[in-house]
Amino acid sequence: MSASRRPVWFPRLTLRGGVFLGVGGLFLAQYFFTGRRDILFVACLLMLVPVTAAAFVAIRPVAVKVTRGFRPLVVEAGREAVVSLTVRNLSARPLQGLRWRDTGDPGFGTTGLTALPGLDRFDGGRDNSGDVVRLEYTLVPRRRGRYASGPLRLERYDPFGLAASEWAVGEPVDLLVTPTVTVLPGRGLASADGDGDAHDRLRHLNHNSDQLIAREYRPGDPLRRVNWPATARHGEIMVRQEEHRSNPAARIVLDTALRGRPVPPPGQGAGHQNGHDQAFEVAVELVASIGVHLLVAGFRVDLVELGPSQLGPSQLGPSQLGPSRLGPSQLGPSRPAPGTFGKRGGLRGDAPVDFEAIGDVQALLEGLAGVVPLEPAQAAPVHSSGAAPEPAVLPVGYAPQVPLPTFAVLVDVDRTDAAELAALAAAGRPAVAFVLDPMDRDTVAVLRDAGWRCIRVRSAQGIAAAWQEATGATVSAPVPGSRR
Repeated sequence: MSASRRPVWFPRLTLRGGVFLGVGGLFLAQYFFTGRRDILFVACLLMLVPVTAAAFVAIRPVAVKVTRGFRPLVVEAGREAVVSLTVRNLSARPLQGLRWRDTGDPGFGTTGLTALPGLDRFDGGRDNSGDVVRLEYTLVPRRRGRYASGPLRLERYDPFGLAASEWAVGEPVDLLVTPTVTVLPGRGLASADGDGDAHDRLRHLNHNSDQLIAREYRPGDPLRRVNWPATARHGEIMVRQEEHRSNPAARIVLDTALRGRPVPPPGQGAGHQNGHDQAFEVAVELVASIGVHLLVAGFRVDLVELGPSQLGPSQLGPSQLGPSRLGPSQLGPSRPAPGTFGKRGGLRGDAPVDFEAIGDVQALLEGLAGVVPLEPAQAAPVHSSGAAPEPAVLPVGYAPQVPLPTFAVLVDVDRTDAAELAALAAAGRPAVAFVLDPMDRDTVAVLRDAGWRCIRVRSAQGIAAAWQEATGATVSAPVPGSRR
């Protein structure tokens, strides 16, 4: 809800009022040359009328209370959101002849000038009384982020249309726009058909997510699953069967530092970085898609940022992060001291953020809504001693003890990041790197030699296909490329 502050008014002349004033000034100049009093009378009349109109609209300020809401409260980029406004007249006089338009941050769809229905004088009654009007409009935010909606602007014109006065009423309210989520094929890290070669390959690479047990042979079981040692012990044919663990986990690494990007030439900062910014948006969308896919499948997701943490508890706040969201046991007992979040980066000491099962889907998306690529000074790797980290050695603050399926989403890393990621490959079973277009071939080759399986992603439309290539998932429904 948003109660109005003291309204800010902006009396101004319209084009018609400006013409009146300009013509009056010309007549006044002619009077000084000719001395004719009739011309002076016309000049004074033409100049006095718009000034009187401006005073008319300025001395009758509006007094209203504005309540603002959204449906839904959090919207996915590319989806519709409804902005609802409730305007109540607080003055003792009716309000007539006003026009309204809503305002907001750049990139946030707003409305043009529209006539405001008349409001009766304030009577302190119910919300459906005559002194209240409800306004609604629909917008479709195209990019993720936090957008300020408001304040509402009301305009009044004089009867002759010579002057107008504008008031900004109501407090701005933020609308959170989360990344678009692409529906990925398969179920978790297993293929949809459950018995194909890809499934066996993933089970072999990710042996921590499943435990094998032996059961008796049933007609139709493939012979390649016969467990010969168990068969010898039991005296009957036994086959291997997967018993899923109740707490599978996966790790996602997001490149927020973009340390490999070149320094823009003087005066070309914004345009020069445009390609990296677009690639970063695809990277965030890819992380959101993978994260939601794994959380829905029952995985715990550990999100690691290459740059200083933007998803730590000080950034997300207690409403988005529970009291036990940080420091999964697989990452070792050593953790950064309180107050160090956002200073070093995920491979240099910042603890990853832990999202658990399907209940944290919204927390993940809301956190990713505010993640931005860091400036070079913010992304510079710094130890507590002030020295740069040694390459190819993971710091004490990040020591994975149990191999996990690891998915790195990389935009443009430098040599130090590449070396540290190469060291992390040993803790990934499997270790898959989704690389965006700005990544150069030499860096990709370093990662590939270290054991990362590198997959190019050039646009958001290729996210589902890249996931299918990484996991060998068989498509059932929905179709790859379909977006939620």
